[in-house]
Amino acid sequence: MPKQTVRDVEWSGKRALVRVDFNVPFEREPGESQSARISDDIRIREALPTINYLRERGAGVLLCTHLGRPGGHVDPSLELTPIAARLAELLGTPVSYVHDAPGDGARQAAGELRAGEVALLENIRFWPGEEANDPDFARALADLADAYVNDAFGTAHRAHASTAGVASFLPAVAGLLMDKELTFLGGALHDPKRPMAAVLGGAKVSDKLKVLQRLIGHADALFVGGGMAATFLRARGLPVGASLVEDDLVDACAAMLTDAEDKGTRLELPTDVVVAERIEAGTETRTIPASEIPDGWMVLDIGPGTATRYADLLATLGTVVWNGPMGVFEVPPFDAGTRAVADAIAHSAAVSIIGGGSTAEAVGSLGLADRMTHVSTGGGASLEFLEGRELPGVAALADA
Repeated sequence: MPKQTVRDVEWSGKRALVRVDFNVPFEREPGESQSARISDDIRIREALPTINYLRERGAGVLLCTHLGRPGGHVDPSLELTPIAARLAELLGTPVSYVHDAPGDGARQAAGELRAGEVALLENIRFWPGEEANDPDFARALADLADAYVNDAFGTAHRAHASTAGVASFLPAVAGLLMDKELTFLGGALHDPKRPMAAVLGGAKVSDKLKVLQRLIGHADALFVGGGMAATFLRARGLPVGASLVEDDLVDACAAMLTDAEDKGTRLELPTDVVVAERIEAGTETRTIPASEIPDGWMVLDIGPGTATRYADLLATLGTVVWNGPMGVFEVPPFDAGTRAVADAIAHSAAVSIIGGGSTAEAVGSLGLADRMTHVSTGGGASLEFLEGRELPGVAALADA
């Protein structure tokens, strides 16, 4: 069901409580526990259109986010000072950092917030009521504003106070980023431009099992890579050496291979692979047929033949969804397959939808993010959405 968005609300003179996802990565200097630099601010930049939309229409904007996993306790290393400073730089306007949520300091800050002004509440996960979705905590947050905006797709699969509970007490709509995420991912599930395919990688089949099962019969093709390919190869009766295999899912993989054939979905597996005895740069590697993996060696990337075959097939698509690298991307030379697939998708005419997490990091590090139609900000959320599961943070918003 489509959701109401910020475009459906008259904002002049109102305070908007906006849940954003500023859970950004940091680089810390050795020995400096408090000194940190944001290493990737894409999640902050993706929220700017919603923040500016509200400011331009006369709303006071009260932002709420988590950072890390403090477990309901104050952790000085997870305070939001660097985020508030970076947000102010990007907006070109002061951002008031409120070291509270939702106590007296937050109430005072909300009461003083004027049209076009921006304030950032303290890390919401410092309070145990957040992850417990405590209704009293959610109501206290709601008392700070006139309406609620969820622009944090990356946390929409969490039923927390600031992602779902607060919507019980305020008019609740989607932000522009949330709307974009739902439009592209929903389009891939419900009305894709054909042919439609998904590229699925990563270490384990268990992480992608439900997505695979959901897309068989819906996608025209599925391309499997990464360490999870070893379990599929085992399901075909092939030796996989020391590769990670989820033995309890071998039968499930065999069933999916049969199901895909019955339902007309091409389920493509690597025909050649890059193997090594250790996961480290400079180690000896071999490129061999996928049917000839020796004892003691692990599958760590798809081979060049498979990369070329996948690239040729990707060039024929109307829609492609990609979630999970093709190998151990962080450790060269096991990044070649991921690079080849990323380049093929970037240069195709397909509607390209990139799952968050490591896949988004990969295309970003390759300088190809701008060549993709949509790069999701939510790794776990995008997976659960593609599985067909209802996301609590989305379900709580008003239907269009």
